[in-house]
Amino acid sequence: MKVGEVIAGRYELEELVGTGGMSRVYRAHDRLLERDVALKILHDQHGSDEETVERFRREARAVAQLSHPNIVTVIDRGEEGGRQFIVFEYVPGEDLKTLVQRGGPLPVRRGLQLVLQIARALAFAHGHGLVHRDVKPQNVIVTEGGTAKVTDFGIARSRAVESMTQTGTLMGTSAYVSPEQATGSPVDERTDVYSLGVVLYELLTGELPFEGDSFLAVAMRHVAEPAPSVLERRPQVPARVATLVEQCLEKEPGKRFSSMDELIAGLEDCLADLGSDGDRDATAILPSGVVRESPRRLAQPRRSRRVPLLVLLGLVLLAVLAGVLLLRDDSGGGSSDGGTEPARLRAIASHDPEGGDGEHDELVERATDGNPATYWATEEYQDFASAKSGVGLLLDAGRTVELSRLALVTTTPGFTARIDAGDSPDGDFRAVSGEQEVSARTSFALDGAKARYYVVWITALPEGVARIGEVTASS
Repeated sequence: MKVGEVIAGRYELEELVGTGGMSRVYRAHDRLLERDVALKILHDQHGSDEETVERFRREARAVAQLSHPNIVTVIDRGEEGGRQFIVFEYVPGEDLKTLVQRGGPLPVRRGLQLVLQIARALAFAHGHGLVHRDVKPQNVIVTEGGTAKVTDFGIARSRAVESMTQTGTLMGTSAYVSPEQATGSPVDERTDVYSLGVVLYELLTGELPFEGDSFLAVAMRHVAEPAPSVLERRPQVPARVATLVEQCLEKEPGKRFSSMDELIAGLEDCLADLGSDGDRDATAILPSGVVRESPRRLAQPRRSRRVPLLVLLGLVLLAVLAGVLLLRDDSGGGSSDGGTEPARLRAIASHDPEGGDGEHDELVERATDGNPATYWATEEYQDFASAKSGVGLLLDAGRTVELSRLALVTTTPGFTARIDAGDSPDGDFRAVSGEQEVSARTSFALDGAKARYYVVWITALPEGVARIGEVTASS
């Protein structure tokens, strides 16, 4: 087929806009309804493959049932001269891959917003029994208004590694392939979670987690190598976002988000942390209670170069007074409730009053080092309940403070914990929060506790071990 040809007496091909291992896509004009459409045509060499043709037809039937604002709509399906074609709505814009290649890493807020739209589309598809299996930025079109629309459902269905490595079949997709796809294992919705995690990694860093000289080399890296942390390549990315990406890229499907809906909730939480202030730097989500002026605000010009003398003297006096108060606070003479200054916790020891076997004391500092990719871990237990009633991580605020919340990040969600507090590191702690099951990012509401020392007290370990990547507090 070539530009100018008319398909099914109706669709005039105007421009080749994309090609892949299975098909090519044209922008075409629908003479009947006088509108532009996108026409996907199966490559000639696949026309005699009954299985491939049936999958192509199945894609049209399945996606025709998906009416969603973030999914490209199927309009028609047919056959012309033995060649299968599907007609989609035409979406002016550019694919997400081109957007990143042209502009580099996206602001965190924008990256999260786009991936959230993609996740909602995939969740809708999953609800209708369809797993995409080829989630990648090339299959996402970003409209001129900034809306993400997912396309190419059903083409990259599960195949064995041997068939995936055939020349031209799925080249270019290995960068986003899940470990189970690479090994020919069964796939499900969590396969799309993994691939979408790779997409988010790329949007945030401008790079892929794994690269190589061939499809097989890259695919095997997805199987065998831990994914690098987003923070290694872009340290300004919020810890919560980095942890979300890390959970998406778990090798074992059971350790990822259990569904696309669960991932959506995590993305929404990350966006909520950014707040609604459009002037803030979208890459800077800092620990709770920490406030930083945005570069734009700091760069605002002065209204006048002439400042009245009395105002200038007043500013000088205020600066001196602020310095005195800071010195008093640093020397321990400030208010015991911490005022509005954010509390900064430091992990100082494991808390194991019933066992005394250490619980990896050598790792405790990692829980408050600002890097959620490093962590403190408990010992591994076969039967935690019979061994002891709990173990914990001891935190020092440096002074008596009143905390409203304590948040922790983990790569081993599912354990149960509460927060205890006390005035001495040696014990006599009291519970200041309820027990709750810990997710990848969990916030504990505290009952107005005033204390210097706090303990993340773990009371149930279904997986036998808990890892805490980062702990932060809000006054």
